[in-house]
Amino acid sequence: MLSVENLKSGYGRIEALHGVSIEVPAGQIVTLVGANGAGKTTLLRAISGVQPISAGRIRFEGRSIESVPAHARVALGIAQVPEGRQLFAPLSVEDNLKLGAWSRRGTDSGAELHRIYELFPMLREFRRTAAGALSGGQQQLLAIGRALMAKPRLLLLDEPSMGLAPILVDQILEVVLDLKRSGLTLLLVEQNANAALAIADRGYVLETGTITASGAAADVQGDKRVQEAYLGV
Repeated sequence: MLSVENLKSGYGRIEALHGVSIEVPAGQIVTLVGANGAGKTTLLRAISGVQPISAGRIRFEGRSIESVPAHARVALGIAQVPEGRQLFAPLSVEDNLKLGAWSRRGTDSGAELHRIYELFPMLREFRRTAAGALSGGQQQLLAIGRALMAKPRLLLLDEPSMGLAPILVDQILEVVLDLKRSGLTLLLVEQNANAALAIADRGYVLETGTITASGAAADVQGDKRVQEAYLGV
């Protein structure tokens, strides 16, 4: 579904990605792990179109999209759940969800809103509550729900467990699995490397802007170098 080839991107004169290549097959969870500052968020932002690239190709369902603006990539079927959630805190849960369907304005978003409430009943319960008043776990579900309102086929998830208690991390990762079962394709960036690789089909390790390991998630998880660097083994 997604192919990234020799991608380079940076900030001013500082190059953050040094020719990164990854593949995300349709219907799979692909996990990208690495230390802080490795370039994981930069890669996701480049795929979603909000981070400029200096070289390389990005193909989505066979189409080159590196020159397609970010809002048009959403319309093509790519949505991102950003690091830190980035909700509109003063607005209600329901208004945040409706903003997720902005690229589909002019169409009836009611059915999609109903689907999100069925998927996350808590959001229906708090639909009139300001997003900023929710707990961290509730905010993360809202951020995921907002992205799903765009009806993506590829979902980019950036650190969904950040700042959450372990029991909530397990719940969020179970949601990720449920989304895969529903037919969604997911590219997951996650600091909890062990848990993220455990639910993934394929894994990549990004170190200082370069892919240093890749393969089936179980193989990456079993790699001694990865275990020592990221899994605490």
